[in-house]
Amino acid sequence: MSLPVRVRFAPSPTGFLHVGGARTALFNWLYARHTGGKFILRIEDTDKARNTVEAVQVIYDGLKWLGLDWDEGPGVGGDCGPYFQSERDAVYQKYLDKLLAAGAVYEDEKKAVRFKGPRKLIVMEDLVCGRVEVDRSKPINPLGDMEPDMTIRRPDGSWIFHFVNVVDDIEMGITHVIRGEDHLSNTPKHIEIYQALGVTPPQFAHIPLILNRSGGKMSKRDQGASVQQYIDEGYAPESVANYLCLLGWSPKDNREKLPMEEVVSLFELDKINRRNAAFDTDKCFWLNGQYIHEMTLERFRALCMPVMERAGLPIGGFSNDYLDHVLASVKEKIKLLKDVPAWTAYFFTDDFAFDEEAVNKTLRAGGAAARLTQLASHLETLPAESWEPVALESAFKALSAEAGVKTALFIHPARVAASGRSVGPSLYHMLAILGRDKVLARLRAAAAK
Repeated sequence: MSLPVRVRFAPSPTGFLHVGGARTALFNWLYARHTGGKFILRIEDTDKARNTVEAVQVIYDGLKWLGLDWDEGPGVGGDCGPYFQSERDAVYQKYLDKLLAAGAVYEDEKKAVRFKGPRKLIVMEDLVCGRVEVDRSKPINPLGDMEPDMTIRRPDGSWIFHFVNVVDDIEMGITHVIRGEDHLSNTPKHIEIYQALGVTPPQFAHIPLILNRSGGKMSKRDQGASVQQYIDEGYAPESVANYLCLLGWSPKDNREKLPMEEVVSLFELDKINRRNAAFDTDKCFWLNGQYIHEMTLERFRALCMPVMERAGLPIGGFSNDYLDHVLASVKEKIKLLKDVPAWTAYFFTDDFAFDEEAVNKTLRAGGAAARLTQLASHLETLPAESWEPVALESAFKALSAEAGVKTALFIHPARVAASGRSVGPSLYHMLAILGRDKVLARLRAAAAK
């Protein structure tokens, strides 16, 4: 009987959360949820010079933002902790002692501990890449040089990634190691350590690399490489998670927008593509627009409120009902949540910015001030109970007919006077939401200026 699936994401906290790392975490999480297994978060923080507390928090925040919860790890606990490598020195010493007893390691002249490579053929059946053979007995170059024995502990006592990675996977009962294809060359070394410790290795699945626009491996310097960028720009987390799913995996029916519950039900390791995946920021942006357009107003409000609060909009003084009317009026215009404050500021404060180009083109046009005064007087005849879109549209058309001009000559100045912008939601809906008193005051203030 096969063991319950246990997978892990083991990032190093050295900076931001890279989309490649986020995709690796996502694939591990998907496989755990698909199989009913466990997803473990382990922080590989042995590099004291580069690791920071802030970078650890970035990992937590990025995973949580994407909706990836872990079953064991920091903040959650579990039977295999501690989940920081910096706190597991005694565990590593225990396994080093096993290798010493077996004569599998030695100390070199610089006091580094090295692993005696067995120099033999390593064969592995990768769940994505297929059969991989690496003959470790052969020279690594035409000069006949052999690969040096692997260091597993430095002279200063710090541990090397290859050793502690294997030890932690053993101790945490990892059944499947799902990681980027750039680690494929490390796997034969890891298998040698497993074998020296008398442990059956987990199953390996090396997923394709993510490429940048130039066709190279996506690096930290590439546009769109950081998960934080998507948070800051106001992407919906579900859209980014959906897009990351498509980097190396697909449902085989050409669909691109998939709810995560469906991805969980469909996700199998043998459906991961072998070829590398090109990251397309334009497609991610398009997918985000689709998610915002189709999401419920309740979800849209939940995503918008933190963005609006950070922008300093005084939304706390308004009811959810008013907020929903405002957001519903602009929702179809929004592609990134960071744009919401600019599209809605005038609904919450009279101290909003005026677009200079719109002012010059519309409010400073000949006769605009007189028409705004005329419009305010005409709309004032509308009783408060009739202040709704249909009645407002009729009032604009009636005034235009009476003045013998196109309705646009009243519409455009009214929009800029009420919102400071030449673009926005339906004018009549916007005026209805703002309310009679506020609209009349703004029309007259703009005319006076």
